[in-house]
Amino acid sequence: MSSILTNNSAMVALQTLKSVNMNLAETQEMISTGKKVSNAKDNSAIFAITKTMESDVQGFKAISESLGLGQSTVAVARQASETITDLLVEMKGRIVAAQEENVDRTAIQSDIDALEAQISSVVGAAQFNGLNLIDGSSADAMTVLSSLDRDSSGNVTSALISVDRQNLSVTTPVSAQGFGTTDATAAVASAIFQGTGATTVEDDTLYDGTNATETIADTAGATFTVGQISAGDSIQLVLGNVTVNVAGGGSAQADRTFEYVASATDGVEDVARALTNQINAFFGAATESANAYTVTQGTGANSNQFTITNGDGTVTNEVLDVYARVQTGGTAGSSASTGGLGALQNIDVTTDSGATSALTAIDGLIDQAIGAASSFGSDQGRIETQSQFISNLTDSLVSGIGTLVDADLEEASARLQALQVQQQLAIQSLSIANQAPQSILSLFR
Repeated sequence: MSSILTNNSAMVALQTLKSVNMNLAETQEMISTGKKVSNAKDNSAIFAITKTMESDVQGFKAISESLGLGQSTVAVARQASETITDLLVEMKGRIVAAQEENVDRTAIQSDIDALEAQISSVVGAAQFNGLNLIDGSSADAMTVLSSLDRDSSGNVTSALISVDRQNLSVTTPVSAQGFGTTDATAAVASAIFQGTGATTVEDDTLYDGTNATETIADTAGATFTVGQISAGDSIQLVLGNVTVNVAGGGSAQADRTFEYVASATDGVEDVARALTNQINAFFGAATESANAYTVTQGTGANSNQFTITNGDGTVTNEVLDVYARVQTGGTAGSSASTGGLGALQNIDVTTDSGATSALTAIDGLIDQAIGAASSFGSDQGRIETQSQFISNLTDSLVSGIGTLVDADLEEASARLQALQVQQQLAIQSLSIANQAPQSILSLFR
């Protein structure tokens, strides 16, 4: 049945044309924007997911900047710590030279003071953007924003990398060791320190080369025992007739003084270890291996003892004098690890006892600087690894967002051409359908 009121063919053609035009508009929008999901209308679920991911990308870009700042700050501190370590090693060389005979200790002390000043300069300059991790101005760790963690419920928490500060300041106030000035009675002195045969010296008489507490013949040894100890107890050992290196070559007989003042936290084993370390450091720095001087600390129940052995007989009739003296009322002073590198203030190689004490102290200071450099190196490596991870993670998120919302332009191009053909055919079909009522006129002629 034909009707001039209802043209079903035209309606079908018109709906087809509308559909083609809608698809054509969508395809053209894809091509112009490069996205298949450019707003929430296109795909609300994908739009919500990608917007959350885009916010995370912006957050990670800010984290990358934070990591870069933290990495630079730690790198400066690490480099400064390594430089300080090198300067301390150089200073140790000067201190070792001061152990020899026939040297100008005053000149050596001037070199040491200059190195200390250089270390102070390095510490002061080791800042990045005003933050100094080694000057001892604060004990609070530096925190670096390292990540944003989102759980399955959408809750976001921040992750931090903590970088511990290292105190390498040379200006921190420290106290020098003060040897006791109170004479210990014979009973007290014997209880504190004894040599082989329970010999000790309890008065304030100084070693004069003839009043040795003990003598140690070639290849022989003597054992010393720390019996009891209290804060301020002071023990002095003088080794007489030691064959010491001479500057420029050769050797000479000399005396060397070793002193230790106990702190409130020291036990008998600690005091024995401290004296052992002092004497060992001196033997290693100032005597030839041919003389084979050794000192060893006991173990187990004998850890409060140490034994000094006199050579291997290569030097004929070499007798080693040992003089011991005990006083009370001393001041322990600051240890090498107290107050950063402040113990450098106490280094004085112009005296025998100062030179030997400095030799032990400098090793502790070097270890402290090495520990600081190692700590900063580990932190810097961790920050660099996290920074690289954040960079890769950001790239992955950006790629994931692209996968969800970017248009396939090859497919869009092919679809555009197909829709353009469909549009032309739909227009032609609608034109034909609109001409159908014209045929009814022929029936009325």
